[in-house]
Amino acid sequence: MAGKGGNGSGRRKITFVFEAPGAEEVILAGSFNDWSLKKHPMKRDAQGVWTLSVMLLPGSYEYKFYVDGRWQEDPRNERCCPNCFGGLNSVVKVCPKRCL
Repeated sequence: MAGKGGNGSGRRKITFVFEAPGAEEVILAGSFNDWSLKKHPMKRDAQGVWTLSVMLLPGSYEYKFYVDGRWQEDPRNERCCPNCFGGLNSVVKVCPKRCL
C-alpha cells in the first residue's frame, strides 16, 4: 500500500503497490469489491512494480493480491487478520481525514 488522498465525496484514493517483477498478472481483491478477480487488475511498470489506485469510503477493508493464480498478503502492510481459510488477509483502514 502506498498512499492516501481524498476528494469531496468522502471517498479517499488508496494506492496499492505490489513488487513482483516475474509475475504475469496481479489482481487486487478484497471486501471492497466482493473479492472479485475481475474488477481490479493491477498495472505493472518497467521494474515489475504493480500498482492500482482505488477510491474507498472510510472504513476497514480486508484484501489480498492474486498473483499468477496464488493468493498473497501485502508484504508492505503489517496490519492483518485471520480469514476463514486458515490464512491471513491484509487490512487497510480508510479514515475520513488523515489518520495513523
